[in-house]
Amino acid sequence: MHFTSERHLDDGVLEREFTLGEIPGIVWTPESAPTPTPLILIGPPPLGLRKAYPRLAARARHAAADGFATATIELPGSGDRPRSPAAAQAHADLRRALEAGEPVTDEIIDALILPLVDAAVPEWQAALDALLGLPGIGGPVGYSGGVISIGTRLAVVEPRISAAVLFAGSFVPQVIFEEARRVTIPLHVLLQWDDEGNDRQAALDLFDAFGSQEKSLHANMGGHTGVPHHEGDAAAQFFTRHLK
Repeated sequence: MHFTSERHLDDGVLEREFTLGEIPGIVWTPESAPTPTPLILIGPPPLGLRKAYPRLAARARHAAADGFATATIELPGSGDRPRSPAAAQAHADLRRALEAGEPVTDEIIDALILPLVDAAVPEWQAALDALLGLPGIGGPVGYSGGVISIGTRLAVVEPRISAAVLFAGSFVPQVIFEEARRVTIPLHVLLQWDDEGNDRQAALDLFDAFGSQEKSLHANMGGHTGVPHHEGDAAAQFFTRHLK
């Protein structure tokens, strides 16, 4: 991990940008928190870290006020990272189906999501190795937001993640439904009821498939970006219960 910048935010949070090989990322740590500080991995949206920065930084500041360190990394194919021709074709096929009013087939969903999951999950694990090696940061570890298929896979394969807040706002391949049955950590799942880009029934089916004994579904009216502010407080309380 190579740090490329460092700045002290005005609310007592240290923000450091880094690269891990070719992967950009950001880690935020509360300067006054006791150590070791629990860590929350913030899954970024596919639009890229720069465009998503205001939202990510706000979540990091909120978490820091509760005594958590947070970190995020750029998804494969997002921001300045190289684009995949296969991913571009999958996006084109998705747009074509939506514009024609046709069903989005399993083949389109698999081509769009599975290569992203296969590439992103090992990168998150490498980032977690590096982050837990930093002075002052320790477990337990939580995962929050991002592409729900990535969060589901991480919850299955990464034993260091103790709890997760997942946002049901993207297409889900059938294989992820099968993997969800192996998820056992506590889950807090957000669903925007009127999300124009989300298959509501698929989101409900995925929640039902999760094997966790403790799981809660928080459904709110509104579109993809309309998550109510009080859900941030609910997620913070969830992580405080399970990571402290």
